[in-house]
Amino acid sequence: MSPDTATLTRPHCLEGLDLLHASYRRQTFSRHSHDGYALGVIERGALAFRYLHRDHVACAGEVNLVVPGECHDGRPAGPDGWTYRMLYLSPELVRDAAGELELGLPDFRAGVLSDPGLADAIRAAHIRLSDPSVCVLEKESSLLLLLTRWIHAHAERGGKPGRKGPQRAAVRRAEEFLRAHAADAPRLDDVAKASGLSPYHLLRVFAETTGQTPHAFLTQLRVDMARNLLATQLPLARIAAECGFADQSHLTRLFRRQCGVTPGHFRKIVQNTDPGNA
Repeated sequence: MSPDTATLTRPHCLEGLDLLHASYRRQTFSRHSHDGYALGVIERGALAFRYLHRDHVACAGEVNLVVPGECHDGRPAGPDGWTYRMLYLSPELVRDAAGELELGLPDFRAGVLSDPGLADAIRAAHIRLSDPSVCVLEKESSLLLLLTRWIHAHAERGGKPGRKGPQRAAVRRAEEFLRAHAADAPRLDDVAKASGLSPYHLLRVFAETTGQTPHAFLTQLRVDMARNLLATQLPLARIAAECGFADQSHLTRLFRRQCGVTPGHFRKIVQNTDPGNA
């Protein structure tokens, strides 16, 4: 069985964009969410994931996607795993593209799209955006054309409603507490007190509202902290300690489960970004 491989690219000329090209056979992603959008195409095999309270399978030639803040996981749908190309897009990039269509920040209710034309466009754009010999103007044009095509064909025109009510406010307080203490070892009682709910009530409404447990949210915060620190020269062991991980191996294991690459691989990407061409 071939080993898992993953290449992450961050073109410095296009802020708010990460590109992943990966082949996974053993990789499983823990439940997590993204601050931005994830849009990709399956090139080989099939990816299984749970998203928006439903089980999905994206097969070769299909498009897979998630929207900001919605929890999902990921695993092979068969023994041969899957190969895909993913674009990770900041909300600002998608908002700018939607503005060309006179729309607000778009929402997408599907996790898998059967749109061969869009799938081909994602693959072609991904290759172009990853190529350091392609000039900045061509990359910018390619990305905008892809995003407007995706939004025009598949976005929900009504936009994404926000979660309201006292329970959402309590969850927001819990999230704020966890952000402030992400590098510490917060107790459930402390998080519950900050939210104004009992521990049991908090666990239930936190999962209902965010799709993940407070502990999973804390792990994601720590991984995000590590992503930022990997742009510095701090040793991995020091980063693990500053972000609240037990040790470097703990950081590596959880980082890969959420990002699909090791911290060392990610560090090479952020410290050696695509120089692009003027």
